[in-house]
Order: sequence, then structure tokens, then C-alpha cells
Amino acid sequence: MKRLRMAVVGDNCIDKFLPPIGEALVGGNAVNVAVQLAKLGHDAHYFGAVAPDADGERTRTALIENRVDVAHVQERPGKTAHTDIEVLSSGERVFLFEDFGVCAGYRPSDADVAALKIMDHVHIGWLDDGGALRRTLAAAGVSVSQDISVNADPANLGIEGLTIAFGSAGEDDAAVETTIGRFLSAGVRVAVVTRGAKGSVAATLEERAETGIRQVGVIDTTGAGDSFIAGFLSVHIGGGSLQEAVEAGRDRAALACSHVGGFPQKPTAL
Repeated sequence: MKRLRMAVVGDNCIDKFLPPIGEALVGGNAVNVAVQLAKLGHDAHYFGAVAPDADGERTRTALIENRVDVAHVQERPGKTAHTDIEVLSSGERVFLFEDFGVCAGYRPSDADVAALKIMDHVHIGWLDDGGALRRTLAAAGVSVSQDISVNADPANLGIEGLTIAFGSAGEDDAAVETTIGRFLSAGVRVAVVTRGAKGSVAATLEERAETGIRQVGVIDTTGAGDSFIAGFLSVHIGGGSLQEAVEAGRDRAALACSHVGGFPQKPTAL
């Protein structure tokens, strides 16, 4: 496997799993992707913000322990983000409350942007910048992807300039095809759409690949989508085929469903 220099920009949070689990773990879309890329053997760099509190220190420590570079983590006044999560008996999770804390309003510095421009690939998680970073990196010719499913605000949902766009369309075939068509018609080179229990599809203007899910005993689906992204990027940016990439994403997502949280770690009690 080719070792790549990969950056992930955006959110982090403390995932608070309500009773009966009663545990708190480090998570967030961008953090989960960064950790999974590092676990896959890449030079992973996280760009985001934490507060000068215990949760901020815990987040930074978890990244370092998982071999993610934190040189570009900003410390901002306020509170580290947190999310209250209920896990159903099926393993599906319900987000009951989200406080984006110091992630809200975070922007990479000029020095951060300069560092991002020399990466092999940059993935953007939740980022409320109206697409400014996406446009800047695209204009500089940087390979960049984003998961548009994690942003609910229409101002942050743009896809123009993305090399790879990730989205979720559920199990409705028409919605999947509509999403793929929308991505490709906007100039995205690779459209990747997850389909719940039906698996995932990736498409370019010339090629299409798809796979189902890998059956596992599901404990918790938190971070499964982020793990899929990391698996897909690891293979696709490394030069693998589109089919190999969706299968790598599938396998990484299945592994994430086998434990609580976005990646294995020692939890703390609520």
C-alpha cells in the first residue's frame, strides 16, 4: 500500500453515549476519518479546534495516541464540542443533542492552508465556512473531498470544486441515482453514495462500482460512515480501482460497527 500524506479538516467532539452504555468517547466526523487513515498506515494530519479544557486535552491525546499529527490543532476559548447519543437495540444511533463548541467558527490559519496545499489529499468534515476552504483548495489544484451529509446548513452544502463528494441517500434507488447525477453534473470527479443496508455506489462519468454491506454483529454504527470514507480514500487516492475502493470502505465500516464509538479507545463514565 502506498503511504500517503493525508489531512482531515473540521469537527471533533466528545460523544456522550447515554445509559445503558453510559460512556463518553472522543469522536466527530473529521477526527474519526483522521484516526482511521492513520490506522490504515497513512501520515494523517488533523486540522481543527479544541478548547482549553479537559475534553480538549483528551481529544488531543487520543489523536496523538492514534498517531495523528496535531501540529495544526488550534486552541480557542470556549468549550470543546459534545454530542448526546442514544444507541438503539439495533445498533443504530440517534443524535439527541449537539453542541459544536469551539468547532463553530473555526477557520484554518494562513499557515494551515499553506500546509494543506502540499498534502496528497484533504478531506473536509463538518465545517461552517460556507465552502471557503473547499474553493481555496480546489483553486490551488489540491485533491479534496467532503462528506456533505454532515452539514445541515444549506450555506455549507456546496460541492463545486470537490474531487470526491461523499453523500448518503438511504436505500431508495431513485434518490441514489439523483445524488450521483447531481454530484457529477456539478463537476465532481468521483461521486460516492452510501445506501444504508444496500451498501454503497461510486461513479465517475466513465465508470461505476458498487458493493453491499459486510454482515457483522452490530454493536454501534457511530463512525461507520467516517470509517467508510477513510477506507475508500486510502485505496482510491493510492491508485486502486473504484471497485477496490468501495470494498475497502465497506470493510472498514463493518469493523467500526463492532465497537462503541468511532474508533477503539478507553471510555470514561458520564
